[in-house]
Formats: sequence, C-alpha cells, structure tokens
Amino acid sequence: MTDELAKGDRMREVFQTQLQEVQVRLVEMAEDTVRIIEKATKAFTESNVTLADEAIAIADQTGNKALALDELVIRILAKQSPVARDLRILVSALRISASLERMGALSGHIAAIARYRFPGSAVPATLIATFKEMGELDVKLAKKCVQLLKNTDVDFAREIQAEDARVDELHRHIFDVVLADDWKENAMFTVDVTLASRYHERFADHVVDISAKVSYLTTGEWNETE
Repeated sequence: MTDELAKGDRMREVFQTQLQEVQVRLVEMAEDTVRIIEKATKAFTESNVTLADEAIAIADQTGNKALALDELVIRILAKQSPVARDLRILVSALRISASLERMGALSGHIAAIARYRFPGSAVPATLIATFKEMGELDVKLAKKCVQLLKNTDVDFAREIQAEDARVDELHRHIFDVVLADDWKENAMFTVDVTLASRYHERFADHVVDISAKVSYLTTGEWNETE
C-alpha cells in the first residue's frame, strides 16, 4: 500500500509539472503574438518590409509551437485521465492554443499585405491614423492576454472582455468609409483596407475569446454572453 501511495504521489508530481509546462508554452505563444502584431501593424502603416518579413517568420514559428503544444496536451490526456478542474485546464489549453495560433496567423496576414504592396503603401493616407489606433489597441490587448495567462484572474479576464469595443467601432468606421459615395481609391486599396480591418477586428475577438476561456477555467461556468 505504501508503494502504491508513493507511486501515486510521483505520478501526481509529474502531472503537475506537465500542467506547468502547458502554461509556460501558452504564455510563450502569447508573447509571440505581441511581437507579431507589433511588427505587423507598424509594417502596415509605415510600409516597412523588414518588419513585415520578421512578423511573417514569427507567425510561422507560432503555428509550429501550437502544434507541439496540442500534441503535449493530447499525450497528457491519454496518460493521466484527468478529471474536474485538471480536465478543464487541458481542454481550455487546446482551445486557447488554437486562438493564439489564429492571432499569429491574422497578424501575419496584415504583414503580408504590407509585404505585397511594398514599396508602395497598403493603406491610403486618409485611413493611416485609424489603422494606427487599431494596431495600438490590438497590441495592448495582446499584452493583457500575456498577463492573463501568467496569472489567471477571473476579474481581469472579465475586464478584458469589454475592451475590444473600440476596435469594433473602428472596424465599422472603415467599412463606412469604403462604402461611402465619396470613396475614390482604387480597387487595391479597397481590398487591402477591408481585409486588414477584418484581421485587426478578429485579432481582438480572439483575445476576448481567450479571456472567456480563462473565466471558464477558473469558475467552471460557461457564460454564452462572454
């Protein structure tokens, strides 16, 4: 019986170490998204091809990290058969990993637009200030996502869930501008700004999604309004 208890304790220690590794990897991926969105948004508004290439390269790496993390979580699920909160942690980790991977990809798409249009601009002068604000808001949200994953505080998670409203407002503004009768820019600008605006908006949405998953992880309750 003593040997069985000791074995159980060792397995629990291994399991806790694995859970910590999952959290560390999620934080690392979140930090990558900060780097990508910072470089991508500057590349987009400043026509900086160097930053665009750097953002795209990091985005590719983040996709590989997401795959490796998912494989780790699946191995833990198969070997440890967790229940209750431990199971919520691992299921939430899979979903958060998917959101972080998508955030990296969306940022990479923004950078790719800048890359394709270089040495020209991907955005007309009339919308540069709007996209700069959207970029700054996305960077701010990404940094808060890192903080949240380091310290899964439910109150902070709920606070974040209200912070993409301004991004949504700017996204609607860009569509209003593009659809207005006095929009005279060429088709290239129309496509670029429409796509880029959507990528910015979806990036912020994924941060909100992650905050909702952290709330679920902490409370065990899923609120559809989150």
